[in-house]
Amino acid sequence: NQYGFLESPYRVVKDALVTDEIVFLSAIEEADHVIAQASATMNDKKVLIDELVAVRHLNEFTVKAPEDVTLMDVSPKQVVSVAASLIPFLEHDDANRALMGSNMQRQAVPTLRADKPLVGTGMERNVARDSGVCVVARRGGVIDSVDASRIVVRVADDEVETGEAGVDIYNLTKYTRSNQNTCINQRPLVRKGDRVQRSDIMADGPSTDMGELALGQNMRIAFMAWNGFNFEDSICLSERVVQEDRFTTIHIQELTCVA
Repeated sequence: NQYGFLESPYRVVKDALVTDEIVFLSAIEEADHVIAQASATMNDKKVLIDELVAVRHLNEFTVKAPEDVTLMDVSPKQVVSVAASLIPFLEHDDANRALMGSNMQRQAVPTLRADKPLVGTGMERNVARDSGVCVVARRGGVIDSVDASRIVVRVADDEVETGEAGVDIYNLTKYTRSNQNTCINQRPLVRKGDRVQRSDIMADGPSTDMGELALGQNMRIAFMAWNGFNFEDSICLSERVVQEDRFTTIHIQELTCVA
């Protein structure tokens, strides 16, 4: 909002009837409301039918009658963080393990060859786009030229305003050091002659693959004993994992020497 606070969307509930009206509230404003979960049971007329509904009120989890509910979550995902929403089958995980998993995702360094997950939650593309590391088309058009460091788009006639240039040029970031000493490198996904729409992803950044977030690698894993080599927390790796640089990362460090 205008004060810099993050706001979250909620559906308005009146006398147990869930309306299509959407309101945006900050964490301070939502505390006084009785907020039902997005998974609350409704009938065909969008009326809450459970005798008691699981709600959040005054920063506490409790149950209340449907008539007391004032708001309802828009999506089940909005009660968890971005990192937690990337964990598949989160509802089946132990809370402590989900906490560890969401924290460890923030510590991931970009691999040499990003590999998008075979099993995901559907949030991977949104996170990659919102992270700002991908190159997103400002206007639709046709790819005029593309190389490793630059993409030129000839903008469609219906998207060119009077007095504006009919060409968009996107300069890609190549092998630049990040604040964490990791490597920032953007790779084009389009070819000359391809048609792109507004907001299409045209180039991958670090830890993205085909416009999707790719923090790790797709591996075949076995939970088994293997001659005692994986005793307790030890793990055994195939030699091919090393040969194919599956978990290889590039780190760039700047050192200054005064003679």
